[in-house]
Amino acid sequence: MDHTRATEPAQAGGGRPGRVAALILAAGFSTRMDGFKPLLPLGGVSVLRRCAGLFFHAGVERIMVVAGHRADEVLAEATRFGIEGVRNPNPEQGMFSSVQAGVAALPDDTEAFFLLPVDIPLVRVSTVKTLLSRWRPDGPGVLHPAVNGRRGHPPLISMGHAQRILNWRKGGGLRAILEGLPGVDVPVPDINILSDMDTGEDYRAAQIRLRRSGIATLEEANALLDILGMGERGRVHGEAVAKVALCFTKALNTAGRTLDPELVRTAALLHDVAKGKPDHEREGGVLLRGYGFNDTAAIVAAHRDVSLPEGELLGEREVVYLADKHVRGGSLIPLEARFQEKLDEYAGDEAAVAAITRRLNNARSVLAALEAEAGRGVDDILAECGVGS
Repeated sequence: MDHTRATEPAQAGGGRPGRVAALILAAGFSTRMDGFKPLLPLGGVSVLRRCAGLFFHAGVERIMVVAGHRADEVLAEATRFGIEGVRNPNPEQGMFSSVQAGVAALPDDTEAFFLLPVDIPLVRVSTVKTLLSRWRPDGPGVLHPAVNGRRGHPPLISMGHAQRILNWRKGGGLRAILEGLPGVDVPVPDINILSDMDTGEDYRAAQIRLRRSGIATLEEANALLDILGMGERGRVHGEAVAKVALCFTKALNTAGRTLDPELVRTAALLHDVAKGKPDHEREGGVLLRGYGFNDTAAIVAAHRDVSLPEGELLGEREVVYLADKHVRGGSLIPLEARFQEKLDEYAGDEAAVAAITRRLNNARSVLAALEAEAGRGVDDILAECGVGS
């Protein structure tokens, strides 16, 4: 399999967070929402507080909310968790009026600022850190987070463009201004940069996405593989492991289990993201946790060896682990043959042979549990996977 250029998400630092601000736009009327967006609960805190927490945990020290409709309530909530606020006196004029009010209130020594509408509350901390690491005073005027080529929020904008924003009268709002400014797209594995929350249905979908935030989506997994430069051979192997793992999942779920196919699929696709580094399973887990994919990371970190206690049911971790042991490159290989290759390779190393034999026995135990729980033999299950031998 190809080695990847595995790196952890960029840390804040390039953009000097002390000179970078964040403006959270929360002046709207929430006309299509069942409630008032900034103050709706989301994961135990208000939507506004979740947006502020995004920047706080990324290292941004200057965070400001722009309030308009129900401004007293919004500013009181901001005060409760220690961020500044500014009033937009004309919220009925639309979001761009809030942009102008916020930019006008920024401290003179601000070098750049993020813009985030309050209804985009699930952006990942790693996304903001990545933008901060890429920003330079002499660089492009705007950095746009982008997932698989699609721009989202929050852009990071140089204060050199503040006066242009304040003087803008041509219509089209922020989008029109940004289209005319020099900027670059910064790839991030974060589908949440595109996900706004305008309606009650959107709000309920955001609650689900938040609960599943530790699981990389398929789009995020593919974006991350692109960012890390995963080669064709590595991708082929990951796709084959994913197909086998999904077959195992289907067999178990048909027999009454409730394993998560999305978690299984994306963990399988990403299981070798750190291939080529020492202890690549552990390093892959560290890498994915840095992006916030904690559930996916736990599976990736364990795919080299799994010990299944007697009587314990299989989970997504064991399914991905076992699938990997049945795939070499992009093709199926019997479990015994896969381990025999290693036994032959290290035949002269007694300690290595003992370790490989132990791992083989662990794999046999997991395989036996799969067949017992599914009520089918592994060869019968693999015949449905669409992966060649």
